[in-house]
Amino acid sequence: MLLNQQYLFTPGPTPIPERVKLAMNQPMIGHRGQAFAQLLEEVSTRLMPIFGSKDPVLVLTGSGTSALEAAAANIIEENDPVVVIVTGAFGERFATICETFGAIVHRLTIPWGEICTPDQLENFLHAHKDCKAVFATYCETSTGVLNPIKELGAVTKRITDALFIVDGVSCIGAVPVDMAAWNIDILVSGSQKALMLPPGLAFIAVNQIARERIQSCSSKRFYLDLNRYFASYDKEKSTPFTPAVSLIAGALEVCYMIEEEGLEQVIQRHQLLKTMVREGIKALELPLLVSDEHASPTVTSVKPLNGKANQIKKTLQDKYSITIAGGQKKLKGEIFRIGHMGYCTSFDILKVLTGLEMTIHTVEGRNVFGQATKKAEEVWREYV
Repeated sequence: MLLNQQYLFTPGPTPIPERVKLAMNQPMIGHRGQAFAQLLEEVSTRLMPIFGSKDPVLVLTGSGTSALEAAAANIIEENDPVVVIVTGAFGERFATICETFGAIVHRLTIPWGEICTPDQLENFLHAHKDCKAVFATYCETSTGVLNPIKELGAVTKRITDALFIVDGVSCIGAVPVDMAAWNIDILVSGSQKALMLPPGLAFIAVNQIARERIQSCSSKRFYLDLNRYFASYDKEKSTPFTPAVSLIAGALEVCYMIEEEGLEQVIQRHQLLKTMVREGIKALELPLLVSDEHASPTVTSVKPLNGKANQIKKTLQDKYSITIAGGQKKLKGEIFRIGHMGYCTSFDILKVLTGLEMTIHTVEGRNVFGQATKKAEEVWREYV
């Protein structure tokens, strides 16, 4: 392929819009000057509706995992009992992070590919009413499950006095969220998924209840001490440590783009992309890991019955320059995952489905040309 054009459909990192690239390529500014203060304040406030937050969103230079660690490090003290809902690899990561900071972790383990239901959480919390925090994952990237965060938050607050802390790394910017109405105390995300940026920024939305808990927490932390970020932002609209200035400039452009499209329209677009992918996959007679009811609008997991997930993934990459993701941990080699979030359109979905049609013919010898794309086009037509 002479042009060697690459097509990225992983659940992070995701494609970057050209106008965001241009914004990040602006001349560098000093991160202790007024220009940066204005930039940071505008980004932090424009992110508020995206996070469903009543307060400015903190911006950290780090990966999404740094946001998860910050959420734990600023809340947990030695031997604090916490509940972690584990519906996949990233729920397990949250649990491991909590253990690192000395928490006594009670895992509510759910079969991979299924959601945690409110009833399951309620039954579990009756045995752990003294927990200091409940940690949940909104979109479990490793499976493509979208947990019912609103309902889980209501259960948490009805039964316990715990903080409700949510990992929204692979879905914020593509899904509805209302921290106050959903009883979320801390919501974290990362830059390289639905927010259409390169890896390198972490975002943390914190309500006043959680902020007071953070101020009184005696755990040792330094770079991820959120008290430092609050103090810097409140006093000077700054950060306590050197920020990724160019990425933050790109984040402002992302906010502009979401505002121009309209957040509700962004959410609807992701629902359309999800349905197009899933109906196209069904037309290829490939089993989906997650039910339609509980599927994420940002990532879809497919589990071929013939165990050829890796071969399909490799053929897509080698023959058609389409990059998708494989399975993680216990699902490694059993599934492949298609990301469809952020800077992604219905035409992009037709690209990856066309590649899958040709790949299935190569790998399995089945003539499925046009079947997935036809079904996806029918779905799209219903939305137009």
